[in-house]
Amino acid sequence: MTDPLLFYFDFTSPYSYLASEKIDATADRFGRKVQWRPVLLGGIFKALGTVSLVNQPGMAAYSVHDFVRSARFLGVPYVHPASFPVSTVAAARVYYCLHGQDCAMARRFAHKVFRAYFAAGRDVSAPAVVLELAEKVGAGRTAVEAGMNEPAIKERLRAETEAAVAAGVFGAPWIVVDGESFWGADRLPQIERWLETGGF
Repeated sequence: MTDPLLFYFDFTSPYSYLASEKIDATADRFGRKVQWRPVLLGGIFKALGTVSLVNQPGMAAYSVHDFVRSARFLGVPYVHPASFPVSTVAAARVYYCLHGQDCAMARRFAHKVFRAYFAAGRDVSAPAVVLELAEKVGAGRTAVEAGMNEPAIKERLRAETEAAVAAGVFGAPWIVVDGESFWGADRLPQIERWLETGGF
């Protein structure tokens, strides 16, 4: 099959960051593309009545340890943010704003946001930081600032998050390959096998 992979993620999700560093190259090896779809995990948790790993009893310390260990295993730079998790509404809105103009630019922006937060410790919940990162990939700050506040962009993010819940997404990253769903960056080897063999 040649359908694109669907990559649901949240910019405050460590495992989404790890997957973001590998998913395009993995898909490309098999002649496939990836559709990146930022969503709001907070909205998903609220809809499902669940909470993040770090807010589940007894799991916080292990989760943070695993974020760091998993990054080391994948060879991805990682420094656990001092403020975690954070709101990613601004970043996700800017992504969709840019995506409507230039998909490649939106993808570069997503990488900038992830790396700024998980490698450089920047506060990507701050609109000023997000706009600065958009400028770094070639976007006009004034246009992006206006765009991220447009009702259509706000609605797009809300709709994408609701659609993710309807599709069965309960965490991030959530990657769909030919109708098969995989949750977590640790599923990348399974995704690679699926792409190679057509299923198992």
